[in-house]
Amino acid sequence: MCELLGMSANVPTDICFSFAGLMQRGGGTGPHRDGWGIAFYEGKGARCFHDPNPSVDSKIANLIKDHPIKSHVVISHIRQANVGDVCLENTHPFQRELWGLIWTYAHNGQLNARLFDKPLRFYQPVGNTDSEYAFCWLLGELRAAFPVRPDDFTPVSEFIHARCEELRELGVFNMLLSESQHLMAYCSTKLAWITRRAPFGEASLSDCDITVDFVKETTPNDVVTVIATEPLTQDETWTRLAPGEMATFVEGLPV
Repeated sequence: MCELLGMSANVPTDICFSFAGLMQRGGGTGPHRDGWGIAFYEGKGARCFHDPNPSVDSKIANLIKDHPIKSHVVISHIRQANVGDVCLENTHPFQRELWGLIWTYAHNGQLNARLFDKPLRFYQPVGNTDSEYAFCWLLGELRAAFPVRPDDFTPVSEFIHARCEELRELGVFNMLLSESQHLMAYCSTKLAWITRRAPFGEASLSDCDITVDFVKETTPNDVVTVIATEPLTQDETWTRLAPGEMATFVEGLPV
């Protein structure tokens, strides 16, 4: 299985601390050696990095860990391949355009062959993973149901949730999805989140010897939510999503 990492914040925030823990699981403390990727939103734009090599040894991953790229929404993924070759085109997160926005998606799990019986309305996969095929199907269904972006995002979120439930019937489907403002996290088996806000304290990573004092890194008005397949810190209380539950975050808060 792969692992996911997401962030939603009300101010431009870097994800160096959390990513430092995640990248250790890509061939260090975990078996996810088959590539990794990360996307940072800047307004409607997205700054993306992909590497088919293990993140624990990746010079690009070390750049991300050491260089504080500020963003409101981040989606990251480390891969343990089950369907599809180990190559650049199969590394998450995947992206497509809808409503003049860049949609970013990453998936943890494996879906059975019945997935490929679902017809693709518009988008086509570049690689040969079940994950990207599911994304193309999901976004194509959304495009058909909502040709124009609605003013109220609630029916969009409900529609995506219903389609995620449909995909969950085909296997394990844990997912992160964003269009630059909303960060949607759907749980099939395991996904956890934590919201950090004042009063801030210290936190220590589970996968490496790094501790950060968020008082020194934040302002009293900051709100930052981090989502991960498994909790990244050993001294904080994370909230686990239930199977079939989808949480949507805007500016660090669940909506």
